[in-house]
Amino acid sequence: MKIGLIGTGRLGLCFALLVERAGYSVLASDNREDYIKDLRKGVVGTTEPNVHDLLWSSKNIEFTTDNERVIRECDIIFTLVATPSLEDGSYDVSNVDDVVSDIQKIGWKTSLTGKSLVVGCTTNPGDCDTFQRRLSEEGVDVYYNPEFIAQGSIVKDLINADMVLIGGEGKHQDELVKIYYGIQGPKKEPSIHFMSTKAAELTKIAVNCFLTTKISYANMLGQVLSKSNLDGEIDTVLNAIGSDSRIGNKYMRFGFGFGGPCFPRDNRAFAAYATQVGIEHNIGTTTDNFNDAHASFLKEWAIKKNVSGLPFLFDYVSYKPRTDILEESQQYRLCLDLLDAGYKVYCLDDKFKDRCDNRIVFETPSEDTCPIDL
Repeated sequence: MKIGLIGTGRLGLCFALLVERAGYSVLASDNREDYIKDLRKGVVGTTEPNVHDLLWSSKNIEFTTDNERVIRECDIIFTLVATPSLEDGSYDVSNVDDVVSDIQKIGWKTSLTGKSLVVGCTTNPGDCDTFQRRLSEEGVDVYYNPEFIAQGSIVKDLINADMVLIGGEGKHQDELVKIYYGIQGPKKEPSIHFMSTKAAELTKIAVNCFLTTKISYANMLGQVLSKSNLDGEIDTVLNAIGSDSRIGNKYMRFGFGFGGPCFPRDNRAFAAYATQVGIEHNIGTTTDNFNDAHASFLKEWAIKKNVSGLPFLFDYVSYKPRTDILEESQQYRLCLDLLDAGYKVYCLDDKFKDRCDNRIVFETPSEDTCPIDL
């Protein structure tokens, strides 16, 4: 059994290396020639923990720029290509379309019957049904199998996944289960949920829509408490609510809104699909609007606390600690808002120095000059 991967980006590389560690022969492709050359040498520029060790210890993985080779040689072909957001919030799946077209082209030359395409990147509900219709004549089964990970802990999240979604049916369903048992190892039995591809596509974005809703609820309640002159008890109240077993403490914190490359996009994709099927008052739109308004609240909240007009201090401006991603960073947005309001801003993490507004001072400020560590 040989496993292929098309789209060896940040997530794709982590996934491919864990599949290889689980005992499979892996052939992974990407269209960046220099990147592939470096991977062949065991060199990778990433901030993700554990990737370097996995790459150096791997013995049965090859890297290529030839997608057709992956399709020809492999029994199960995963794809984790980029699916950027469109203006309406839905996903642009043209890169997955290209993979499907490559499979069709090869299918005209040689039989592909018995192979499977596993779509792991985020798609819109119903996209995989379209891919399956296109590949049915080639005898290729299509599955939807997204990953639930966070940047900065991808390997850890894959090994300790709360659930595994497998949408679709076909010859390799049992093998997909074995792959996840291999990735998560003997200490953790994966929680695997089977459903149609369309239901799985909807489940993926719905999970993140729930989490953005929970984050927004905690921030909304924090706003209410602050407006009630109860700032000092915000954490106390949220901890009490989170102790209810029906609710839980995860994401039950007051602070920055949701950001980064996943939560905002999935939330908007859910809202776009809900609108498409006729849901007029969908939660995805509400939380997205609240998240935007909350950024303005945090600016005023921080300024109100800074009664002496001193500079502000940020530990980091990425969307979360220990990542190199500025995309939809609520921290960076607040930083810019405070700069625009005339305040001086320091940041301790200088890895973004060349990518950020040049008004930010990337150094440790003198003692007692910063009233709030943001």
